[in-house]
Amino acid sequence: MLEFDFIKRLFSPKPKPSELPKPVPVTPERRFDIRINPPGPNLPKESELLAESRQLLATAGATALAARVQVRWNARMRSTAGMAYWTKSLVTLNPRLAQFGAEEIDRTLRHELAHLLAHDRAGRRRIQPHGPEWRKACRDLGLADEKRTHDLPLPRRAAVRKYLYRCPACGAELARVKPMRKPAACIKCCRAHAGGRYDERFRFAAVKVNPSA
Repeated sequence: MLEFDFIKRLFSPKPKPSELPKPVPVTPERRFDIRINPPGPNLPKESELLAESRQLLATAGATALAARVQVRWNARMRSTAGMAYWTKSLVTLNPRLAQFGAEEIDRTLRHELAHLLAHDRAGRRRIQPHGPEWRKACRDLGLADEKRTHDLPLPRRAAVRKYLYRCPACGAELARVKPMRKPAACIKCCRAHAGGRYDERFRFAAVKVNPSA
């Protein structure tokens, strides 16, 4: 029976191209990284933000940076208004900024561009994230008295402290979001019985489960 089916398929006429099933088109959402969603109706296009960024940086004298800068919307951002990746010359913005108006989008864009500009001017020299270089870059981009962080009512994700440690001497507990990488001791017991120096007797021991997590 199997041999007969094979011979039948071998001598059957081949289907015409029009009779073949059409391939399913692959949409951009399937093909590319979905972390960067297309802008909504109230968001400026990335191309518009990029054009503004290039003009601002060129006016500040950073023509090389203006040529390679990138601007993206990142729908995965929650409490962060924007981020600057100076090694990639990239600025990402939170789409939730739209609810605060165009002025807030523009301010956040300039804030993050100032980070790129400060690092570009510093070269290989290490600088503070919000140090004098960044403040000068803010002024050059039109932000006279910019704050280090925003005070927008964006949603914040509560950190779950699921790692619990306990002092074997006094029973004091320490809850952490991430596990300890290095030994740590109870400071209260070390001060009371070891002159403030680290003492292995008071080293925090891991507890299996944090009941409050």
